[in-house]
Amino acid sequence: MNQEELDALIGEDFDEIEELDGKDDIEDEAVSEIDDSFSDVLEDTNEEEKIVPPPADNKNKVVAQLDEVTKESEEKATQILDIMDEISANTEKNLESLKEVLEFLNKHKTLCEKLHNKFPHIKTFEKELNEINAMIEKIQQAIEINEATSDKIFMAMDIMQYQDIHRQKIERVINIMRALIKYMNKLFEGNIEDEKRVQSAKHIHGDESNEVLSDEDIEALLNKFGV
Repeated sequence: MNQEELDALIGEDFDEIEELDGKDDIEDEAVSEIDDSFSDVLEDTNEEEKIVPPPADNKNKVVAQLDEVTKESEEKATQILDIMDEISANTEKNLESLKEVLEFLNKHKTLCEKLHNKFPHIKTFEKELNEINAMIEKIQQAIEINEATSDKIFMAMDIMQYQDIHRQKIERVINIMRALIKYMNKLFEGNIEDEKRVQSAKHIHGDESNEVLSDEDIEALLNKFGV
């Protein structure tokens, strides 16, 4: 192998090495892009949404609102149960009336059957018998529908009983909240009345704010309370 062939071989090797280095750079760029993408996702995921609490006024009292919910839900549930009870009573009356009509038709059917059997050549008796049978079938269907409706009403009334269970659950939550409030008030209770406490500055040295009190302001505040 002469010098020219050796130089050519070495040159090819360097080209391959540069090509491999280029591939590594591409892979590093791809990994960097993936890392940046994951970083963006994590930043979006970890970013907390700002939740502004409602003002502590009479309109936003949580316990009072829950008390109002339990009271109104109980009143509405009572009204619904009363209406359903009235519907159930009317359905029972309809069933009684339909059964009375059915009994009358059956008696009339018996009479028409006797007349039709005794005078089969008279078409009026046969026609009357067919009409009675049709009416009896309709009455029976109406009775079945009323009975099914009555069953559905009782099922709905049973389901409405769960409203009382829900009310008890809400009242238990209210009692727990009230107990926690009393406990926190007792835990943070002090021996000095709030009116007698020294007012604290809004901002002091070390806070990240431009409204920091100066030394003169602090001295003026101390002199105000005779310190």
